[in-house]
Amino acid sequence: MSTDRKIAVAGATGRLGRHVVDVLTERGHQVVPLSRSTGVDIESGAGLAEALEGVEIVIDAASTPSPDERVATEFFTAAARNLHEAGAKAGIRRLVVVSIIGIDGSVAGYNAAKLAHERAVLAGPVPARVLRAAQFHEFVEQLAQWGRRGDTVYVPKMRTQLVAARAVAEALADLALTEDDVSSSAPFAEVAGPREESLEEAVRLLLRSRGDTATVVAASDPANPDRELFE
Repeated sequence: MSTDRKIAVAGATGRLGRHVVDVLTERGHQVVPLSRSTGVDIESGAGLAEALEGVEIVIDAASTPSPDERVATEFFTAAARNLHEAGAKAGIRRLVVVSIIGIDGSVAGYNAAKLAHERAVLAGPVPARVLRAAQFHEFVEQLAQWGRRGDTVYVPKMRTQLVAARAVAEALADLALTEDDVSSSAPFAEVAGPREESLEEAVRLLLRSRGDTATVVAASDPANPDRELFE
């Protein structure tokens, strides 16, 4: 079998997807970008069948900007359904998706939506693999922007091991391309950074590196039933 694979990447222009495209291209593979800018909508399925012609592997790095559980769940489950339907017809060999470390037992919010995504992906006809990742370093700046209220920045109280999106992209490519047997059930492959830290600490370090003296406050949401999983 040729080592030059034709691989489709969903969410190819996003924070993670663009790194996946770069990694695969650098390794000599033919990449088919799946994004609305290329005429493909994995949520509606528009353009998907045509884009997957001749594709061997699909890596789904797509996401939704909405943290709302209902909105995110609808997006992820529709995307999984459409990728399986079009992928099965196109004869793709496997579907690989990225998820989040530690979401087992999540019952609310975006994490619950990603858990539903995993289940939908693993229930379809195309053989599937899941990579769980820690939060990205690149996510810290977005959190700081979302949480700023004047001279105070509020962030979720959370432990993590921040990892570069590029490192996650490399792990996704490795998982997609290996011919070793990979379990389709938990425990899934994981990728995380080497150091355990809090999001509060990470945001504070980012701001200080830019000369920003804003006060950073870690906020715990007592209404969040999942808070004990991550705090």
